[in-house]
Amino acid sequence: MNRIIILIFLSFCTSVFSQNKVADLKIQGNKKLKSSFVKKISNIKSGVALDSSVIEEDIRLLKLLPSIAHAYYQVFPTDVSNEFNVFYNIEENFTIIPSVNVYTTNNDEFAYRLGLYEFNLLGQNMIFGGFYQKDVYSSYAVNFRAPYLFSRSFGLAINHQDLTTQEPVFFDGTTADYRYNNESFEILGLYQLNFSNRFEFGVNYFTEDYQYKFGATNPYVPQELVVKKMLYKLVYEYNNLNYDYQYIEGFRSLFNFQYVHSRDDVRLPGFLIGWNDFQYFKRFGLKGNWASRLRIGIATNNDTPFAPFSVDNNVNLRGVGNTIDRGTAAIVLNTEYRYTLCDKNWFALQGNAFVDAGSWRNPGGDFGDFGDSQNIRVYPGLGLRFIHKKIFNAIFRIDYGIGITPDATQGLVFGIGQYF
Repeated sequence: MNRIIILIFLSFCTSVFSQNKVADLKIQGNKKLKSSFVKKISNIKSGVALDSSVIEEDIRLLKLLPSIAHAYYQVFPTDVSNEFNVFYNIEENFTIIPSVNVYTTNNDEFAYRLGLYEFNLLGQNMIFGGFYQKDVYSSYAVNFRAPYLFSRSFGLAINHQDLTTQEPVFFDGTTADYRYNNESFEILGLYQLNFSNRFEFGVNYFTEDYQYKFGATNPYVPQELVVKKMLYKLVYEYNNLNYDYQYIEGFRSLFNFQYVHSRDDVRLPGFLIGWNDFQYFKRFGLKGNWASRLRIGIATNNDTPFAPFSVDNNVNLRGVGNTIDRGTAAIVLNTEYRYTLCDKNWFALQGNAFVDAGSWRNPGGDFGDFGDSQNIRVYPGLGLRFIHKKIFNAIFRIDYGIGITPDATQGLVFGIGQYF
């Protein structure tokens, strides 16, 4: 009998609550961000039932946007019975952000990348920008990304790059240097299933141009090669990270799968490539943060000097230099302990101690190559992070890595944003 009474009471409460309606959604505090955009991606609309869980989902989504530093809500009754106005209060980020990446090694290599990005284009939370890179040769890229272009779940990204570098090619125990150019056009569809799961899918139309510069030669290794290719891409991300200014806690997995084939008469086989980044972050006390990234990648095991996975300063091992080796599979672990040395209202200084380690499968080799001492590289080091807490992704990093495996290098790596 008591259970029946309780059920009747709960049913009555639900009925009464469901009578409360949203009269209007009002946006406050925003200056550059358009109110119409906030309403487009919000589930709270005029005329829907007033539901605090739906409102809290909207607020969580808003806090994830690069254009918003903080968001909260208020609910006030109107003159009409059971109708309420909902107010979303917005505190905006500064969103025109430069990007800088610089590295050196004890081999006197020096390269840099300078960019500028707007993360709230036209007040619609669209990202637009590009970069200029100098790494022996000049390169550039232009990027456009609108994750909410069509709705709360569907968006679009368009990218173009003309990237030219001096790349080492490894064969027969020797090395040759090539001028490598990659000119590409890419279009991606973006789909966000929910807060934790998103997908990207699309095509990349590109041309690769290898021109021999100096070093070893082999009659079976071409001294010039121009190939037009098509790449089909699928990206899946699971993101359960929680942010508190410079501190991060939680788990993230990013899977990237691609199929590449040539588009002309050059008889190069198509190949598959895929990799997954597993990231784990853990808070320790008030100022400590442990961060780790494990990358596992594998590609079609073609015996080619142009293997897809590279050992590179700005990608996986801090201090190693510019593309010192290549492989058809890779395992890389980056782990570091970050500690906040100074924390003010708008600024934080963070120090870190890291270890970057990895190994590769040789082109045409087998998985036993991972245990080969010539393929294993370990780079411990120290770094600093200068963090502006009121500007999106305004983290200037400096790292110095020292190799402790045979024939290792050492060097500085500068950049904007955390290394991972």
